[in-house]
Amino acid sequence: MKKLFTLLLVTLSIYAYSVEPTGYYNAAVGKSGAALRSALQTIITNGHSVTSYAGLYTAYGTTDVNPSTGKIWDMYSNCTFTYGTDENHGANGAECLNYNREHTSPQSWFSGASPMYSDLFNAYPTDSKVNGERGNYPYGEVGSATYTSGNGSKVGASTMAEYSGVVFEPINDYKGDLARTYLYMATRYAGLCETWGSGATDIYGSNSGFSTYGVALYLKWTRQDPVSIKETRRNDAVQGVQNNRNPFIDHPELSEYIWGAHKGEPWSLSAGIDPLKLEFSVSPNPVQN
Repeated sequence: MKKLFTLLLVTLSIYAYSVEPTGYYNAAVGKSGAALRSALQTIITNGHSVTSYAGLYTAYGTTDVNPSTGKIWDMYSNCTFTYGTDENHGANGAECLNYNREHTSPQSWFSGASPMYSDLFNAYPTDSKVNGERGNYPYGEVGSATYTSGNGSKVGASTMAEYSGVVFEPINDYKGDLARTYLYMATRYAGLCETWGSGATDIYGSNSGFSTYGVALYLKWTRQDPVSIKETRRNDAVQGVQNNRNPFIDHPELSEYIWGAHKGEPWSLSAGIDPLKLEFSVSPNPVQN
């Protein structure tokens, strides 16, 4: 059940995004399409302090603890995990046993290379069991599920026309979070993600870093599930650890200027979103019990 805290977040979150450092995105102003993506890559690469793989577990104490519960905020399950105590250090089993480090772009796609391997914008704490069920499948939308987690995340065949393979579908509340994670990855690792193998080509490709399927899926999800306070707080916390930000949380309209409805138009800091055209409104993700 949603708590009173969630209702307060609704009130506070209307068009409430993170506030990036003054001038952080100035070098991207006036650019569009591929040039905009390139400018953003430079911004979020400069100063990026690479965290160690072990350092991910340490970072989760500031980046992924739900402020309303004091527990790890897991997008794959409704389990209650205590930071530090319930880390997975080799024990695997049923759902809700422990949490580990989930690479949203699986590490096998880029052969475990740094800095993708320990980029906090790519690696989230998730239930170990559900993480294992997700495996290396790309994200997508499922028809008939072969596996369903406790919070409703599913594995099954894709229902989208652009891809027919097996996919992992998170619940609706987190589809935008994960879409903006991929928008970040296709920008931070521009020039690299297009060459990743082992399944990455299902998502990443020649369309400004994405395949046709990647563009269709992630534009759909970022429009349907707008930026939440969970994301804005995490964006600030991750910057505190690795000194860069996710532009698509600060300015979600950027996806439209690189891949979507405004591709080819120059972006400005005041561009914003036309909620009537894109059906975009801000609401928080539900707070876990």
